[in-house]
Amino acid sequence: MIGQRLGFAALFFAILAIRESRWLLPLLPLLWGVSRRDFFRLNRRVFNAFVLFNLSISAGYLLVAWWQGISPWEYLLYINLKVYLLTYFVFWFFSRVDVVEFFAFSRELGYLLTITLSQIISYRRSFEEFRLAWRARQATPLRSRERSFIGRTFAHFYRKALRDSAERSLAMKARGFF
Repeated sequence: MIGQRLGFAALFFAILAIRESRWLLPLLPLLWGVSRRDFFRLNRRVFNAFVLFNLSISAGYLLVAWWQGISPWEYLLYINLKVYLLTYFVFWFFSRVDVVEFFAFSRELGYLLTITLSQIISYRRSFEEFRLAWRARQATPLRSRERSFIGRTFAHFYRKALRDSAERSLAMKARGFF
């Protein structure tokens, strides 16, 4: 297990240390080859995690680069490739290794992981209940109402996250984390 942790950390930081796209590109087929049978499943997960965030960041960078009159293409390729590689690598690695067991070496990290996983499970369950309630009350799909439902659901999760984070922060302070 210690070898896995060290290997993961070494490869992760090696990818972080690479500063040029031409050195990142050969890692793509290598990483895809290692994850052969999980290629499509992992790419779907990476795409879902990667696209919205990176598109907004890339669009902002394009706008600033256009404003300053510089060519953004090399940097955009580099940063998007690096984020894709890191995300793919982390998803692939943790599909092979138990996350809880991986962080078991540290009591504090184990505690933080437990808090995080419980919050993820709670949010997933709440979202699924919202979705099922929405479907049960709609006979036909109504796009305009759906937007307001999504907005209300997002507002609920935002308020819930603020309440939960304040509560967890107090609990962590009580246990000496800060």
